[in-house]
Parts: sequence; structure tokens; C-alpha cells
Amino acid sequence: MQLEGRVALVTGAGSGIGKAAALLLAREGARVAALSRTEEELQKTVREIEDAGGEGMVVTADTSKPDQMEGAIRQIVERWDRLDIVFANAGVNGVWAPIEELDPEEWDKTMAINLKGTFLTLKYAVPHLKKRGGSVIVNASINGTRVFSNTGATAYASSKAGQLAFTKMMALELARDKVRVNVICPGAIETSIDDNTEHRDIDHLGVPVEFPKGWHPLRGKPGSSEDVAQVVLFLASDAAVHITGTEMWVDGGESLISIHG
Repeated sequence: MQLEGRVALVTGAGSGIGKAAALLLAREGARVAALSRTEEELQKTVREIEDAGGEGMVVTADTSKPDQMEGAIRQIVERWDRLDIVFANAGVNGVWAPIEELDPEEWDKTMAINLKGTFLTLKYAVPHLKKRGGSVIVNASINGTRVFSNTGATAYASSKAGQLAFTKMMALELARDKVRVNVICPGAIETSIDDNTEHRDIDHLGVPVEFPKGWHPLRGKPGSSEDVAQVVLFLASDAAVHITGTEMWVDGGESLISIHG
């Protein structure tokens, strides 16, 4: 029970990496506020937490809306009187398209959810984290940080690069208050995020690449949400007490051979 007595917020907790992290943090003793825009999915996550003997709460909010995120943080603190861990995980792939075909509104939507959403989550959580110290984990990607060959993913990659810079800025700003801020950069993970990806006219883009056989060097296959959740747990726990401002690549070596487009 590495996190006994602590309170964690997980955004995008209805499925995929967010759900896996919420369940694991709860198993390790944290009370978990599961947040997303879809209440039905959150109910399932919290039910699984409670069925396993943990404690959770549903918080419905859009991370890109300031009033909703301010209210969400208020709900958590009113219930549990503290906040120790934040996993800023909510995000979308958005539209992948040639730059001249990418609508400004499509760019704005991706940035609003991925980058502005991370900013708002931290903006309203930080005053409570400062009271006791704590841990923030931001979920970025290998795209925009180590991999730039997914042509058409300009908005997505830019938002993820922004999250990496944001993490490093926050790590130094919050260090005196004993708040650690780190970022994970997953590669290919078996989740449903592709369901909210729109690929449009990108087949002719990019530089031709001959992919190596088995381009997941470590295990020969994509990772799982649970693989990423284990890294979130490590960074949330006291085992990572001297780690801040650091990116962790969770990709089985995929980004080192750099590649798919």
C-alpha cells in the first residue's frame, strides 16, 4: 500500500491508460477521483475500484474548460480535504492531415484538450498540492518529443512537445514546495485512442521509410495500459522522491529506431 492515505486525481480515467492507472493507484491505497467527460465510463471505473476494496469518486468535467476544472478540483478537496497526486492523462489524437488541409478549429481543439487541459488541471490543483508536497505526472507521447515521422500529426505532436516543456517549467517552479512534476512518453500502446483519430489525405505525405522487422525492439509488440500505469505508480510513490522534471519513455525502445509514419 505505497499510497495509503493519499488522494489522487486521474483525468481521462474512463478507459485506457487513465483507467488502468486509476485502478492501480487505488489498489495501492490512494483514494481516486476519476475524471472525464463521460460519466457512464467513470461509473464503471469507480465501481471496479470499490469492488476491489478501494475508494473512488466520479468527477465529470471537460479539462479544456476553466470553470469545470476549477469546480472539479473543489469537489475533490471538499470530499477528501487534500490532493497529493495528479495524473494529467486526458487527451486526443485529433485530426492528422496535411498542414494546408488542417482547419484552424481542428488545431485549436487538439491544443485545447491536450495542452490547455494540462495547464488547467495543474492551475487549479497546485494550490492544494503545495500544502503537503506531492507528485504530478503528465502523459505526453514519443510523438513531438523523440519521433517526428508521423506525418500529418502536426497538431498532436506540437501539443505533446508543449506538455514536455510545460512539465520542465513546472518542475522547477514547484520544487521549493516539494511538488514533483514528471512526464511519461508512451509509444504504441493498446488503447482505444485511435477511435478519436481522423486520418485525412496523409498517404502521400512524408519520406518513405523501410521499417525494420518487429519495430518494438524490447518485446516485439505494443505495450499495454497496465505497463504505463506501473510507471505512473512509481512516479507517484516515494520511490521517486528525488525525481522531477524528467521524461520517461515507455515504448519498448520503439522511439530509438524511429520510424513508422
